[in-house]
Amino acid sequence: MNDQTTQSPSPLKVLREWLVVIVTALVIALTIRTFVLQQFYISGPSMEPTLFQDNRVLVNKLSYRLHGVGRGDVVVFDRITTDGEIVRHDDLIKRVLGLPGDSVEIIDCNVYVNDKRITEPYLDPITLSYSDFEERCRVFDMDKVTVTPGHVFVMGDNRPQSYDSRMFGEIDEDLIVGRAFVTIWPFANWSWL
Repeated sequence: MNDQTTQSPSPLKVLREWLVVIVTALVIALTIRTFVLQQFYISGPSMEPTLFQDNRVLVNKLSYRLHGVGRGDVVVFDRITTDGEIVRHDDLIKRVLGLPGDSVEIIDCNVYVNDKRITEPYLDPITLSYSDFEERCRVFDMDKVTVTPGHVFVMGDNRPQSYDSRMFGEIDEDLIVGRAFVTIWPFANWSWL
């Protein structure tokens, strides 16, 4: 007669196994968030109609370690400001229009890169129909600037309501957190960027 009795694991062993699973999951999640993907919340109107306030996007943090920044990419970057005493870090999201070495100029609300007017299908057609340039794009003329090496020129898709490189200048590529590639919230607005 074979008498096999099964013994249930001790509560301490079960607790230890669960702690290992939870700690492992947390380490994996934090590693992914730190080095691979991160969710960002859109808090203003500067990227409308592409992104709206309260949208959430996923940002690929590995993207620019594998290849360079591309014109038209939507990027999240760290905007550092100071009032002389307090240093603030704000995550901003904008579209890259000028790459290192490019010349960028604005004439009558039209953006020219390397002396060629760029096509911008992501801009709001209603805003583009305004006859008043101030209402259409806020900064309707900007002298030609050349983007320095290691920097990019960024602008929001909602030109009249965007604080961007037209005001604060080009940004250092080292300040780019990553490339936003998909809107994930709300689910009804899910789309690739």
